[in-house]
Amino acid sequence: MANSIITRRRAAALAASASATAFLGGSQARGAQDPIRIGQVANLTGAAADSGRIAANGAKLALDDVNANGGALGRRLELVVEDSQSSNPGAVLAFSRLTSRGDIVAFLSGTASTQTHALAPDALKAGKPVIMVFATDPNLTHMGHPWLLRCRPNDSYSARVIAEFGAKDLGKQKWAIVHSTDAFGTAGLKALTEALDGLSLKPVLIQGYTNQQADYMPVALAVKRSDADVLASYNTFDNDVALLARQMRQTGVTLPWIGSPVIASTSTLRLAGNALFGTYAVADFAADASPEARAFTERYERAYNKPPDFFAATTFDSVRLLARAINAAQSTEPEPVRKAILSIKGFRGAEGEYSFDANGDGLHCYNVIKNADGKIAFIRHVEFQEST
Repeated sequence: MANSIITRRRAAALAASASATAFLGGSQARGAQDPIRIGQVANLTGAAADSGRIAANGAKLALDDVNANGGALGRRLELVVEDSQSSNPGAVLAFSRLTSRGDIVAFLSGTASTQTHALAPDALKAGKPVIMVFATDPNLTHMGHPWLLRCRPNDSYSARVIAEFGAKDLGKQKWAIVHSTDAFGTAGLKALTEALDGLSLKPVLIQGYTNQQADYMPVALAVKRSDADVLASYNTFDNDVALLARQMRQTGVTLPWIGSPVIASTSTLRLAGNALFGTYAVADFAADASPEARAFTERYERAYNKPPDFFAATTFDSVRLLARAINAAQSTEPEPVRKAILSIKGFRGAEGEYSFDANGDGLHCYNVIKNADGKIAFIRHVEFQEST
């Protein structure tokens, strides 16, 4: 069965075809209304390609749901996907290609925070809703940009969970923080130091690194030489954290380690192997966090014979939320759709319960999980009532 995701190359082929276009869940009869098209900037190649493929799987399942249940406004929903190449220039170019089409109703930004910052000025010019499905930098929804909306919890929440779990549950006082120096890692560092300060704790080591290095041994040695009794990290790419983990173990670093969500992504678990056994993560998706998460996990495993992670769950939720907003707005015009997204309250998705605040953040929760010999063990769900 063909699906409703069209890459740029496939779009050209489909446009040249005189036959009816096939979509996930069925085919569109000739002469029927055009589908509602959603543009997606996705990491299909480059350092984050694994996450892009996993996200595409989540989108396929969501499109199946939406289109099998009447689509949006009685029309089928279709994703038009452009490759960001896992880079800032690539994200900007991909977004430009989507906006130049003229038939895109809204966008999904499946890119990291630094790439989303790069395309944000063009998103402001486009004047259409952009749902961020990966980017967690709190600044993205606090800089007066009306079109950036988020279907993940931001890192003001993840930092508080890391700090409280490490200090109160693990009883640790001497913190080493390792972070990417990109927008995501820098924002995570700021949020975590503020959260630790609220607990009257100061890091004994703050060690930044540039993404996509061939050697993280200097970082590992800095942690080893510190007086830390716990390690916290904000890592952007799965291959970076996997290499860092292996080199940490090579240097004998065995501190309790609490990482940002990518430390527990399916691709990171595969790449790092036993180097990450025993580590903890704050994760917006955990299979045992809710009945909705469990149902999504079981469905994803039936479809793809592997477990999902937040890359799949967030995209799955985002597509369904966008369809819901279009139906609620009874329109595909940008402002009614934006307002309908912001009005969503109490929507229970795979990631958690969505209630959008005035800033455009839909989730205000995280889960604490542990890597138990390569399997994810759920510890607890933490929900924040206030928006930040």
